[in-house]
Amino acid sequence: MAASDNGDLKSYCLDVARRAGRAAGELAQVTGAQKTQWLRRSAELLLERSLALTEANHRDIKAAPEFGLSEAQIDRLRLTPERIDAVARALGEVAMLPEPIGQVISSSVRPNGLEVQKVRVPLGVIFFIYESRPNVTADAAALCVKSGNAVILRGGKEAAHSNAAIAQIMAEAATEAGLPADAIQLVATTDREAVGYLLNLPEYIDVAIPRGGEGLIRRVAREAKMPVIKHFAGNCHVYLDASADPEMAVRIVTNAKTQRPGVCNAAESLVVHAAAAEALLPAVAAALGEKGVELRVCSRSRKILPDAAAATEDDFAAEYLGPVLSIKIVDSLDEAIEHINRYGSKHTDAIVTRDLDAARAFAARVDSSAVMINASTRFNDGGEFGLGAEIGISTDKLHARGPCGLNELTSYKYVCYGTGQVRE
Repeated sequence: MAASDNGDLKSYCLDVARRAGRAAGELAQVTGAQKTQWLRRSAELLLERSLALTEANHRDIKAAPEFGLSEAQIDRLRLTPERIDAVARALGEVAMLPEPIGQVISSSVRPNGLEVQKVRVPLGVIFFIYESRPNVTADAAALCVKSGNAVILRGGKEAAHSNAAIAQIMAEAATEAGLPADAIQLVATTDREAVGYLLNLPEYIDVAIPRGGEGLIRRVAREAKMPVIKHFAGNCHVYLDASADPEMAVRIVTNAKTQRPGVCNAAESLVVHAAAAEALLPAVAAALGEKGVELRVCSRSRKILPDAAAATEDDFAAEYLGPVLSIKIVDSLDEAIEHINRYGSKHTDAIVTRDLDAARAFAARVDSSAVMINASTRFNDGGEFGLGAEIGISTDKLHARGPCGLNELTSYKYVCYGTGQVRE
């Protein structure tokens, strides 16, 4: 886990990538049973070494003020025995997911007797760069290796000791289970230049996945010489159609905005049909006000909510990640869809309606990775979708879109079985 002796950062990064490439090749021969054993052993070791993990985490917590972290950010960084138990349970859940590698996605027999199979295979080596809680280290390693990929982990400096302790445990468990230890590598330096060096090694790294602030993600997308699975921002909308049920509208908007406002699938914008605005907005605003949400509204909305702040053009495109919501009144479903596609981030958008035709049109025409009909935007999540877990949410259209679970960390190849056929 330590950098190479010569201290050359570029050489160290090259060595990490090469070792990951060799490990990816070895993983091709690892069975699903071995990966299940690894995940369960990792969970056991996390629990057995709970005290050591909390001690490593305490070092990160102690240093947190130096990095300018808020109290909320420090709390997210904290590893308690209960949170370590949750991490272990999550590994157990991934262990129980069906083995994806080798799955025959489709097959056919040609007229000449040639059997053509489309078979799921790993991507290879994944470089995962993240600014998040220490549990993400375990989640990412579990998903990448379960899907047959070697992973290079580069966490934030604020969780360096916690991440190192978790990665070490999972690498140790990998060796016990007969997996290559280099299948899980944590970059052992917080030097930002290391990210740049690794992003320029497409001959060894097959895909990069950034998870964190928009600045980090844009840097990775700009510098990477390999494909990047990503989303830049989460300006998610809830649209209240003319036929929206009032009680449902209040419940969904409040949950989408306030259940956890600092995440990418929280609602940032509310769009309301003019025919329902006077009936719906006062109750929605009152419910949000009780939760401490500041409203920034269009000129038409201010006639109904005179105490709300006036929205600017920037507000309609903003990802607040906090207790602020923009509101826009529109005259039609078409105008709502146009507004969402213009200002949204293609992440998650919801409609509240009793009109099935409106729901179908919204689902077909809103260009987002997930569309919710009469449900909160907060459901765009790997666990909530039954994927078991996710490494992130993608707003790309190639290669993966939406929550990225096991299957999204794979590709496929064609395997053909013949009996001596030759092409005429």
